[in-house]
Amino acid sequence: MVCRDHNMQTTAGGSVQVKRTMSLVQLLKCHFLSHLILCYVFLVSGLIVNLLQLCTLPLWPLSKQLARKVNCRLAYCIYSQMVAALEWWSGTECTLYTDPKSFSLYGKENAIVVLNHSFEIDFLCGWTFCERFGVLGSSKVLAKKELAYVPIIGWMWYFMEIVFCKRKWEDDRKTVAQSLQNLRDYPEKYWFLLYCEGTRFTPKKHQNSMQVAESKGLPKLKYHLLPRTKGFWITVQNLRGTVAAVYDSTLNFRNNETPTLRDILSGKKYHADLYVRRIPLELIPEDESECADWLHKLYQEKDSFQELYMQTGLYPGPTVSPPRRPWSLINWLFWSCLLLYPLGLLLVQLFASGSVTTILASVALCTAASVGVRWMIGQTEINRASHYGESKAMHQNNN
Repeated sequence: MVCRDHNMQTTAGGSVQVKRTMSLVQLLKCHFLSHLILCYVFLVSGLIVNLLQLCTLPLWPLSKQLARKVNCRLAYCIYSQMVAALEWWSGTECTLYTDPKSFSLYGKENAIVVLNHSFEIDFLCGWTFCERFGVLGSSKVLAKKELAYVPIIGWMWYFMEIVFCKRKWEDDRKTVAQSLQNLRDYPEKYWFLLYCEGTRFTPKKHQNSMQVAESKGLPKLKYHLLPRTKGFWITVQNLRGTVAAVYDSTLNFRNNETPTLRDILSGKKYHADLYVRRIPLELIPEDESECADWLHKLYQEKDSFQELYMQTGLYPGPTVSPPRRPWSLINWLFWSCLLLYPLGLLLVQLFASGSVTTILASVALCTAASVGVRWMIGQTEINRASHYGESKAMHQNNN
């Protein structure tokens, strides 16, 4: 009896110790210095990768396919750090609802991934979906032209042949088609991520969008904006014969949570549910008008799936939890070791010098960096989202 009581006390003591350790780790994750270190590694490594991508320019005329493969690996160095923050730092889990036959094809074919655009980190979840199936480095997206000038991500996208648009159909029709045609001989398997709603969901945008739906005699949507049919049609038409299927993907988070990038950097854990349907590309009409009707029907179905999830907390069909791959963590640890060691030596030398001017300059630099980090994180917030879609005329001109 004494031994049993002793064992119980030992177990209880060990449990308390584990909880204290976990609380300490969570406290460290929430501390802004941790955020500053994460962002320092991302910013400096990103600029190094951009420089390395610039060095691949002479390779393009000699071997375009080799240059593309090199840039895929370099892009992975940037993408995977953000994925590592979601998967390893915050420990967010993902359950995939999908057909087992379709699951066996993921990562083995080119695909267009149609995602809903409702959360601040839905782009991050899209990249995580790519990472689980080994196509993160080569993933593509239709992005607004302004992002091409943003350091790190935008510059990386330039070398990755990302398709940029001005959100003006008259200007985009030819340039987007040409950019898509350039992907027909791409040497790596890739997923083309497409947010057909064109902008992130907000109540104001939804209200305007549904007014347009009513004026056009289209069924109203509860959880989505009207999809931009022209961009979808031109993407499908130019990638026919190269892309095998459309992956209709609908994302939500358990307990009706709405995660933010700040939450992820603070180590808060979430559980994402992603419902994916594989639709062979040959089932999508080639005629522009018929394709538009098909897409509107697709979004009505997506809306019904979201309604089911809101009522039951489940999507239809079997589930699977694709395992995390270690490479995003290994990549982040590599860059952290490479960049934090010299930074530590530099800080030690600066404070050892005893120069007030040097110390003040270092503090000012850290302050500026912290302001910059807060600004970058703030740009992902829904209340800072683009005003695109808040005008009814925009919805009418792009559908």
